[in-house]
Amino acid sequence: MPTSMYLAQSSGLKPKKASQEVPASNPPIPPLLVLTSGGLAFAVIALIVYSKLQKDKLEKKLKFEQFRARELEKKFKLALETIRKMETNPDLVNSRDFNLDYLRMRMSEEVFHFAILNQVKIQIKEKVTQALRPNQAQLGSVGIANSAGRQVDEIFDVEYETGSPGNSAKRVLFRIQVRLMKLPTQATSATISQIIDCIETYLSPIEDEDSWQPTIQGRIATMHWDQKAKPTPLLVLEQSNEGVNVTFRTSRQPNAPTPPNQPGMKKSSSARQ
Repeated sequence: MPTSMYLAQSSGLKPKKASQEVPASNPPIPPLLVLTSGGLAFAVIALIVYSKLQKDKLEKKLKFEQFRARELEKKFKLALETIRKMETNPDLVNSRDFNLDYLRMRMSEEVFHFAILNQVKIQIKEKVTQALRPNQAQLGSVGIANSAGRQVDEIFDVEYETGSPGNSAKRVLFRIQVRLMKLPTQATSATISQIIDCIETYLSPIEDEDSWQPTIQGRIATMHWDQKAKPTPLLVLEQSNEGVNVTFRTSRQPNAPTPPNQPGMKKSSSARQ
């Protein structure tokens, strides 16, 4: 009985066919895609490295500029403190060397430079112009102009307010002396303009004017700080008369006889100091 049941079960089982799955083969990757991917990856890495280098460079430059700004601020505060101490120290104020150093230092400031030059122009137009104009005694005879030159020697002060706004005071920074011979060959306004140009150029903080030579009325002029003037500095503008001839035409009187073959006359005069 058991044997027949086993046979019946065995006959009921159907043999199964063994199925073996074969994996599908992957298609090959094109080499162009590999090269493109590698190039993009390399470009991204290079961009990251370049950005990092630029960032470090900018940070370094920013730190340097911040350090420089702090140093300039310290120097500026120190300069302001030094100027304040100089202006309030009576021993330094009465020193000629200090006044010259103070003037050179402040003339580089635009506002100070403008204020000083504007005051110089006003002083020259007020005082030197009066000295250049002839008076009644220098006019000579009626209807005849005096051909002789006039000696001009004028000194005026240049002042500036120093100290704090609540405790400011005016003091004389320096003096200017103008010494020249006014000739009748040039208008007074032109001579005044030449004097102003000479002083303005001399006081301007320009280093490329080494070859500049002041001239007034066509003659060489000299400018220098008087070494003997103490404690207030004295700037001397002096006209030189050496080696220069001034020629001008004289006017004939209507009734004066005219020499033959001499339609006009020129007179040359050279004055030497």
